[in-house]
Amino acid sequence: MKRATFFCWMAISLFYFTKSRAQIVLPKILGNGMVLQRNQPVPIWGTAAKGEKVTINFKNQTKTVVANAEGKWMVTLSPMPASAEPATLTIAGINTIKLNNILVGEVWLCSGQSNMQYEMRKNSKVKKPDTSTVNSPVDELQRAHNPQIRIFLVTQKNLQKPDATHSGWSVAEDSALRAFSAAGYFFGKNLNDDLKVPVGIISSAVSGSHIEPWAPQEAYDAIPYFKANNIQISNDPGKFYAKMIEPLSPFAIKGFLWYQGETSCFLAETISYTYKMEALINNWRKLWGNKNMPFYYVQIAPFYYSKSKGEVPFTEFTEPELREAQTLALQIPHTGMIVTTDLNDDLKNIHPPFKWEVGHRLELQALANTYGQKNVVFSGPMYKSMKVSGNKIILQFNYQGSGLVSHDGKPLTDFTIAGQDGKFVPAEATIKGNTVVVSASSVSNPMASRFAWSESAQPNFYNKNGLPAVPFRTDNPLKFTLTSN
Repeated sequence: MKRATFFCWMAISLFYFTKSRAQIVLPKILGNGMVLQRNQPVPIWGTAAKGEKVTINFKNQTKTVVANAEGKWMVTLSPMPASAEPATLTIAGINTIKLNNILVGEVWLCSGQSNMQYEMRKNSKVKKPDTSTVNSPVDELQRAHNPQIRIFLVTQKNLQKPDATHSGWSVAEDSALRAFSAAGYFFGKNLNDDLKVPVGIISSAVSGSHIEPWAPQEAYDAIPYFKANNIQISNDPGKFYAKMIEPLSPFAIKGFLWYQGETSCFLAETISYTYKMEALINNWRKLWGNKNMPFYYVQIAPFYYSKSKGEVPFTEFTEPELREAQTLALQIPHTGMIVTTDLNDDLKNIHPPFKWEVGHRLELQALANTYGQKNVVFSGPMYKSMKVSGNKIILQFNYQGSGLVSHDGKPLTDFTIAGQDGKFVPAEATIKGNTVVVSASSVSNPMASRFAWSESAQPNFYNKNGLPAVPFRTDNPLKFTLTSN
């Protein structure tokens, strides 16, 4: 009797053990309230028992797959148009999971360090809002109740194991929004306003992080520059990538937003930063299987780096050189950069508060270069070429928009000029049609010019579309050679 009871107990235990192992499990990123990317294939994946048949139903699509020998499975939904009507995604095997309130629209992943992580609750504490911009940040937390904007906040832990409640996504409001990236939210808010489709924003950022942890070692190994110059990649390559980026793939997204560089500036990095950006961009695009995915990023804002203590001595030119390295990354295809020389009202604060304008300018990049809106001006003036005419230098620019302008109506600031001795002095700068003419009484034979070449420069040179010019120097600029990929 005892023997029969024992075998009966073993059989029951084996049944429930087998059943529990057969449960379908989804990754954290797949959950209630998510936004699925429109107009492109949408992977849905997870785990189950080896050989288990899994059926997925969503919006008149039915897909079936069998879990492989490792218990992994994935199906790909066919491209779908945008839809703000909440729908249910059903995944069925031995158990059934229903994910509710799902929309279809545009999905973007934003990452970087503290200025990308900078939460909306901090944004609400801004004392001097810039009322000239479209978004006023002070009361945004009180009025943000748009169910078409969804957010997902990645931490260093929450992607490491499944969530049985499937509750990672939230409508961008209340406590969830308070803890979310301000730059990412305002990008999404503007995108929703302009495209009239649902928007999902995933924020995966870590305060104080270097660039190296956001890509694995093999990404840097693929860039010949580091080996050729005997540069060892330090600062924990892959640390955040493994926890906070890789587990998100292959969730369908449209592109990437990046705001990082302050920590790299504290290391006085220059051209090596450009190659690290190339390594990261190439790797993320490879992870998602699309070498053309847009990557839009933020050039760091003015800050008194020279007054800080660090591993290396800083000067007022440390930051301009890092910004130049960021500008060079525009040579990487399908990238775009926004300028923030006008977005810090306290140069002792490395976390400027005006994140609504950061989001707005990033969205301009996306509207023009991803969504093909031809009338959108997405960049301020960018140096193109120079020529010497007597005692003057004539500067030409790309991205003039509706024309060049002094933003405040005063004489242009932060231009300098140098002769053969290489000593730069303040220059008088005047807009002449589509050019800027610079000169100084003490320089009779000018050789070079610089613009905003100081950590504290907050110049007034813009285009008439309200976008500030990109800092530059015409002498000894950094050189970057794009690695073929």
